[in-house]
Amino acid sequence: MKNISVFLILFLFWFTGCRTSKPVAQISTSVDQQAALDTASREIDFSDQATWILGYFNLYRLQQLPYSTWFTSEYDDYKYNSDAIDRLKVIGKSDLTLKIIMGTWCSDSRREVPRFVRVLNACDFAQDKVQLIGVDNEKNSPIANFDSFNIQRVPTIIIYKNNIEIGRIIETPKTSLEQDMVNILTGNE
Repeated sequence: MKNISVFLILFLFWFTGCRTSKPVAQISTSVDQQAALDTASREIDFSDQATWILGYFNLYRLQQLPYSTWFTSEYDDYKYNSDAIDRLKVIGKSDLTLKIIMGTWCSDSRREVPRFVRVLNACDFAQDKVQLIGVDNEKNSPIANFDSFNIQRVPTIIIYKNNIEIGRIIETPKTSLEQDMVNILTGNE
């Protein structure tokens, strides 16, 4: 009964909070709210296919239960390298687009995607230039021509300049998410 109460309280909290259109960067939780989310997260089995997001989806979906149980804490806790963010801010982004291919069942995706979103927000990258695609545990997605992405591991972040792929961050960054992005955009990969 206590578990149902926790979920009901979390649901009502998030449902009433959905009426505002806060950018991701302004989302944070109190210590009590985070403790409730941590408890809820331990009780959710993300390997259960019922929790998987498949195909195209928007970032807002990750900010809702049950995904917010991991998204919010990873987003809030990530400490990015300010020097790399400053370099990203001065690199022209008008001709850049990103595809983030992830599995909500995948612990690497649940760790790296919220962190990468924090990096994107910190360097003022437009959210409408980011496309999220959910995959199953076989790395398949029900979208046209998905095989052309050649996804072997998730998350895979594909960076495009003028619609031409210029680099990928696959599963975990080589240095850090922000530094890997700088390296890709400056050709120092």
